[in-house]
Amino acid sequence: MSQNVPGFEELLRGCERSAVHLETRDVYAVDYEESGFAAWKAGHRHDPADRASWWRPWLDLVSETVGRSVIIRRARIVSEPVSEYIEFEHHSTFTNVAAGESVRWLPRRRASDLCLPGNDFWLFDDRLVRFNHFTGDGASAGGEMREEQAVVKLCSSAFEAVWERATPHEEFCV
Repeated sequence: MSQNVPGFEELLRGCERSAVHLETRDVYAVDYEESGFAAWKAGHRHDPADRASWWRPWLDLVSETVGRSVIIRRARIVSEPVSEYIEFEHHSTFTNVAAGESVRWLPRRRASDLCLPGNDFWLFDDRLVRFNHFTGDGASAGGEMREEQAVVKLCSSAFEAVWERATPHEEFCV
């Protein structure tokens, strides 16, 4: 199925109330994250005092969106013990939190009885879902937009169930 999938900048700029993101993979190999992961493995760590060096322009967009009173929440379902990649994500998440996102973590074993979509997704204003497709090794395989009420309801219910069980970032230890 071929479709025009808007970028995250367009979707967040059009968002009025809420944007939620569910991540379910233990590794991602998308270009913008892969370079950060390689630097982290080589010993680079973000300096909390040097905000200009953080993940730009994403964090600027998050700050701007939250500044318009849009609530952004991210939930991550992870295997334990966590993968090296998840360790990297956890270490870097303070930048997302500083930009205004609320982030929680849920060990995969605690999600076994939840009904979850087959792919990571973003849900914008409880009306529009953007599924993220990945290859087996974590590379991006594109996105898919959906607006059907049943799909929106599934994603909303799944996210809220994960969010309720998940541990806030500040309390989650890897």
